[in-house]
Amino acid sequence: MSRVCMLTGKKTGVGNNVSHSVRRTKRKFYPNLFWRNIKDPESGMTLRLRLSAKAIKTLKKKGIL
Repeated sequence: MSRVCMLTGKKTGVGNNVSHSVRRTKRKFYPNLFWRNIKDPESGMTLRLRLSAKAIKTLKKKGIL
């Protein structure tokens, strides 16, 4: 399963670990994802989405969650 937010499209980023001696090795930055059940107000169906923390915060602000 891919680590992608189903709403915002956030996905894994890449970068470097930098040691004290400034040696660089590759690393990954994973998005902060959670499974959430969201009810569609029009159809009444419940959708199970994998959302980032930022997407959940936005949905709560808009009154959807």
